[in-house]
Amino acid sequence: MVQSYFCATLFILFTITLSSFTSAFTPQQYSDALSKSILFFEGQRSGKLPANQRLKWRADSALHDGSSANVDLVGGYYDAGDNVKFGLPMAFTTTMLAWSIIEFGENMKSELGNAKEALRWSSDYLVKASMATPDTLYVQVGEPYSDHRCWERPEDMDTPRNVYKVSAQNPGSDVAVETAAALAAASIVYQDSDPSYSHKLLQTAKNVFDLADKYRGSYSDSLSSVVCPFYCSYSGYNDELLWGAAWIHRATQDASYLSYIQSNGHIMGSEDDDFSFSWDDKRAATKVLLAKGFIENKIDEFQLYKQHSDNYICSLIPGSANSQARYTPGGLFYKQGESNLQYVTTSSFLLLTYAKYLGSNGGHAACGASMVPSETLIVQAKKQIDYVLGDNPMKMSYMVGFGEKYPTCIHHRGSSVPSVHDHPDRVSCDAGHQYFSSWSPNPNLLVGAIVGGPDSNDNYGDDRSNYSQSEPATYINAPFVGAAAFFSGH
Repeated sequence: MVQSYFCATLFILFTITLSSFTSAFTPQQYSDALSKSILFFEGQRSGKLPANQRLKWRADSALHDGSSANVDLVGGYYDAGDNVKFGLPMAFTTTMLAWSIIEFGENMKSELGNAKEALRWSSDYLVKASMATPDTLYVQVGEPYSDHRCWERPEDMDTPRNVYKVSAQNPGSDVAVETAAALAAASIVYQDSDPSYSHKLLQTAKNVFDLADKYRGSYSDSLSSVVCPFYCSYSGYNDELLWGAAWIHRATQDASYLSYIQSNGHIMGSEDDDFSFSWDDKRAATKVLLAKGFIENKIDEFQLYKQHSDNYICSLIPGSANSQARYTPGGLFYKQGESNLQYVTTSSFLLLTYAKYLGSNGGHAACGASMVPSETLIVQAKKQIDYVLGDNPMKMSYMVGFGEKYPTCIHHRGSSVPSVHDHPDRVSCDAGHQYFSSWSPNPNLLVGAIVGGPDSNDNYGDDRSNYSQSEPATYINAPFVGAAAFFSGH
């Protein structure tokens, strides 16, 4: 039985290092985590829910999105605990779901269909957002300030559903190319099972990439206050241009994208080391993606990316010559205070993906004078994933519904307000705050949601108002899907 805790109670810590644990979870438990991490996405759905919807406390929402601009923008995902559809994190989520399936889909077994459905829910939306108006990409639905002032379940929301777009006149290369990357990656997933859909995704990806490359600029400049400070493109758009070209090249093997990468790489960060991977910054992941070409196919043009990938990977390995990552006393990779587990899941995914590329070709990561085998990368990723699932000083899973003890007061409107099935009367913008302020556990279990996570000392307060720690997000879960799949099969 799940233990009950008052929200806002800070659990008492005791110090246990990760090294004192052995084989924390079985393949069956990783399979359970995989299943739940995919199920989470059904709780984030916007639009008309399908008949096979499994999280039954959700209902239809935002059925007129796009109507103010005479376009159909119904569908897609709410990014986190609010009711806005932000294009940049949704596109990144889509890319990572697709990449998870591409690399580790063979381990998903009975969950592969659910993973592909989760991917298609967002890829369908991104196609609509890309094709609704020529030379235009719709990148956001919802006025964020009014949305964040309210505490409403999505089924009730009456805040403005403003529509925001980028175009030749108002460029947004960062969000546009992330969309192109998402569509290109998704096209690989459906290549065999749905060739016509795959072709549509790929053609749309090319068109959006061309728009973004021809009319360069950051969407943070074009849309300013409606995307900042929520999802500013702090890294600029060059990282996305290289990332998008890499994904289209992988999907097509078209030599023109290889030429683009070779010609533009040096001004888009190919010669720089970068030690972060997120919805904003794609540089480290791009190098790993391109390093595959050198590791597996010995494409000389990609040797540089192997060297920089090694530098990134080695930065995560404690004790290696290039180690620079910060870890909590309990062994959790710690990048920053706000929603830190997003960096844990993305870095773990890259460790496992790079280990796969190296392992299939007998390769190693060069960490100074040391050669680090793929098994070391897997061990490091396992420590992080196990920590998330409960092998930590708090003895607490940071995935809702997994294990005996997990967050019960997450920062999430739909989960914290009684469902429309239990409370059919509308809950207004202001009336919802009583549920936000309540110390009672959320009435609707958002199964599979991974929250922002503990602080730098492994402390976690189950406090709905502390969004930095207690808010889940699609871009935390998406890379975890791949990592969980890997361990469920090993």
